[in-house]
Amino acid sequence: MEAVGALQEGGVAAVPGVAADDLVVVLFRAEAARLVSLARFFVDDRTAAEDLVQEAFIRLARSTSRIRDRERAAAYLRSIVINLARDHNRRGLVSLRHRPPAQPDEPSAEDTVAGEHARQEVVAAVRALPRRQRDCVALRYYLELPVEEIARTLGLSPNSVKTHLRRGLRALATTLEEER
Repeated sequence: MEAVGALQEGGVAAVPGVAADDLVVVLFRAEAARLVSLARFFVDDRTAAEDLVQEAFIRLARSTSRIRDRERAAAYLRSIVINLARDHNRRGLVSLRHRPPAQPDEPSAEDTVAGEHARQEVVAAVRALPRRQRDCVALRYYLELPVEEIARTLGLSPNSVKTHLRRGLRALATTLEEER
């Protein structure tokens, strides 16, 4: 339990002595809900988002013995979720052609307050961005990660992340102004 408190205060780096099995538990307690939110940003179905996060933790658990830098475990986990979401969407494109459109999930209180229509416009605009811009924007403004953490998660340099963020925000502004 002490490890969980340390993780919440200072990240995985604050608990370098955590055993491999405990690392997965600590990360699950600290990151699972945020990762579902992140996956939900990329896929339309909450159940699919939860499944993607569950699969990410399974993959992390299988590879904990190979993780040399515990400080990067959370970034590694986020990159697994993003990659699984991409794969899910690729597979979904084929099946979308052969089935009726899925019904959206029941809106949450946050969606209702923020305005469902406006939220859908923003999400659609973010999803239309090129892959790297979309990933950087989602990690920065949805998970509120610092540029350095985004760079570790995506395997990019901080300057590259800043460039993708700048271009993504410019494209979003253009797209959203055209829709109004």
